Amino acid sequence: MDIERIRAHFSFPQAGRIALNNAASTQPPRELVELYRSLAPGYENVHRGQSTASREMTGLFEEAYRTIASFLSAPGPETIALYRNTTEAINAVMYSLLTEFRDGDNVVTTSLEHNSNYVPWHAMCRRILPRLGRRVEYRLARFDPVTGELDLAHLASLIDHRTKLVCCTGASNFLGTRPPLTRIRQLANAGGYVQPTGSVGAYLLVDAAQLVPGAYVDVRALDVDYLAFSFHKMLAPFGIGVLYGKAHLLASALPFLYGGDMIAQGRVFADRVEFNALPWKYAAGTPNILGTIVSAQALRFLVDLVSPGSGYFWTNRAFAPRVVRAAMDRVNGWNRMLTARALAGLATIDGITIYGPRDAGRRTSLVAFNLAGRDPVGVASALNRAGVEARAGCHCATLAHHALGLDPPASCRLSFYLYNTPDEVDRAVAAVGAIASAPSLSGVLSRLPSVQGVGQVRHSR
Repeated sequence: MDIERIRAHFSFPQAGRIALNNAASTQPPRELVELYRSLAPGYENVHRGQSTASREMTGLFEEAYRTIASFLSAPGPETIALYRNTTEAINAVMYSLLTEFRDGDNVVTTSLEHNSNYVPWHAMCRRILPRLGRRVEYRLARFDPVTGELDLAHLASLIDHRTKLVCCTGASNFLGTRPPLTRIRQLANAGGYVQPTGSVGAYLLVDAAQLVPGAYVDVRALDVDYLAFSFHKMLAPFGIGVLYGKAHLLASALPFLYGGDMIAQGRVFADRVEFNALPWKYAAGTPNILGTIVSAQALRFLVDLVSPGSGYFWTNRAFAPRVVRAAMDRVNGWNRMLTARALAGLATIDGITIYGPRDAGRRTSLVAFNLAGRDPVGVASALNRAGVEARAGCHCATLAHHALGLDPPASCRLSFYLYNTPDEVDRAVAAVGAIASAPSLSGVLSRLPSVQGVGQVRHSR
């Protein structure tokens, strides 16, 4: 990829930043920010007016659903529900399925998960359903502490004929692990649970917050029942989360939120309320209209960015799957190169522990590590003073940190995206090396590499 051409669309390089906390949020291109501004003069509510502005805004809003479905190779917009983030999307699945769980059922998830794909199920089993007199168990599949790979044999042993749902990350935001979703789908099917729809096998929910931004995802090929991700991790700085669900599941399940657009027009009576058709059944209240429109355009911009001449941005053309695959393969290849470079460089540093697979091809574009005798938060702070933006903490992957016996349950993490450069990776590695070799964090500044113009964010008026 022409990295300098790509970086020219973003403002952060001119601000002197080395932005390596992309697993938390990516940087927005100027075109999306300008698009947001350009829509403001015509802003109106959607599905709630007869004005020209309302009709035009409704058209753009509904087109956003079609764009998202097309990007995921989903059957259509009826399979898409939008929320504020991945966390809310996963909670929506939990609340939608809540009344379907029967006494003695179980949910299987893994110790790799982001808290958002564990805590809702813990709450459901330990706090919510017990108040309804229902006993449902959650089960946790372990991972290999050396390789960071999911223990598939252990996962298989936890799935039985009472397993209603299997929840799994598509890519760990701590270990970087990318579990084999096709194999997990097979294991979920093999359990034999009989769903209310008559289908046999556990539902499969994938937390794809770290997967979709850097890989080609075809929800029909994966045969997932539910898949969630967030736009703020793929160029759009808005609170928009996506839930893909098989249409028949969304049609049969109860909504998470009630009121507003999820009600069929005029169909509220004293004795009954009728729900709107999909996808609006899951669109209660006034949505984040401009955020939704611009976020969907982020997908089009991303494809154009890495595949010049594609011509998808600010159009209503359906994505050709081969074009999306080629574009995301380019993103994945660049991210993999950066990750491999970081792994190789960090591995030469004395006293470092790197978590997760050592093969960049088996992980997403992040590297979490700890330095012997160094507090990870202090390491991240020292990196910031060297002009390198990292993140320290448990990364909301608390179970995995506890499973590795980390005390405190924290690590430092560098994460990369398509606009980062090999030079930025090298500077980050050099800064980590200087921090590791310094007598103490307090004396580390004298050993840090000189990074001219970095670490001082300049704001223009």
